[in-house]
This record gives sequence, C-alpha cells and structure tokens, in this order.
Amino acid sequence: MDTLELLAHPVRLRIVQAMSGGRVFTTSQLCDRIRDVHKATVYRHIGVLAEGGVLEVEGEQRVRGAVERRYRLCRERAVIDADTAASMSPADHRRAFAAAMATLLAEFNAYLDHDGADPAADAVGYRQHVLWLSPDERAEMIEEMRDAITPRLENRPAPHRTPHILSPILFPTAEPPHDASETQTSDS
Repeated sequence: MDTLELLAHPVRLRIVQAMSGGRVFTTSQLCDRIRDVHKATVYRHIGVLAEGGVLEVEGEQRVRGAVERRYRLCRERAVIDADTAASMSPADHRRAFAAAMATLLAEFNAYLDHDGADPAADAVGYRQHVLWLSPDERAEMIEEMRDAITPRLENRPAPHRTPHILSPILFPTAEPPHDASETQTSDS
C-alpha cells in the first residue's frame, strides 16, 4: 500500500497524530486516546499502518497471556512528500482532503467533548481569510509559515506542553483575472 493510500483515511490520520512527538503507545492506549472509534477499528488500522511501515514495533511484553506491542511513528513514512503530491490526480487530492477534514472534525469534536474544554482560554481558532497573492507573494508566505512551524515540529512531549493541531490549508478560489479591467478596484 502506498503512502497516499495509508494516510488518506481519517482513523489512520488520527493514529498518526496521536503518535506524533516521539510518543510510544500500545494499541490499548491508542484506543483510550481515540475513544469515539470502535476498538476493533483502531486495532485494524494500527495493523495496516504497521504493515505499511508508518508504525514500527518498539517493544513487546506479555499481558494476561497476550502479547502487547508498543508502537512508535516512523516520521519519514508518515508524510505525503512533494513528488507524491505532484503526481496525485484530482480524485486523489479530493480523497486526501476529505480524510484530513474528517480527521480535523473528529479531533475537534473530541476536544469539545472533553471535560473542561474552553475554546476561548485555549485560543482555539478557525478563521478563514481571502488573500490576494501573486505567485511570488504566495511562495514567500509559505516559506515564512514553514520557518515559523518547522522548528516546533521537533518539540517533544513535556509536562508544560499540550499537543495542538495546526492545519494550514491554502488553495486558490478562482481563476486569476485575465482582463486588466478586472484587476481595477473602486479606489483606483
């Protein structure tokens, strides 16, 4: 199974997110973290991710006669790289985007269902902005965002840290204007 097939599923994406930051979990611990998904479903998707090389077994122990495995995320296998993204069809992009949005919605619902959820205090944000950008301005903005986000991807779990989901989404909403008269505004 290729990386796109492995990651373009909401439950598998939630497992990958739960494993981020170098965390190691057993299947039962992952089931506790993803409570709104049936345990058999979580077990099945952990198996798919392990078979696909996205999760690796970090260790095993016997618990009540059964073997309990501890899993770790293989970060290099848990991404859709630029070459794969460039080769994706529109249908592939639709499927990946739908999986990402379903995952985001499930995680947000899980957050809101948590006792003590306080979106204002937690600085929860879900704004959308329309930005008018040239290709160069878009590239510059993406690079600035990468510069701000990338160093924080290396943060490890710690008592003073809480995991957050950040989902930058960027796409054009219309064709660029082809006629100079379309680019004029009322203040020009």
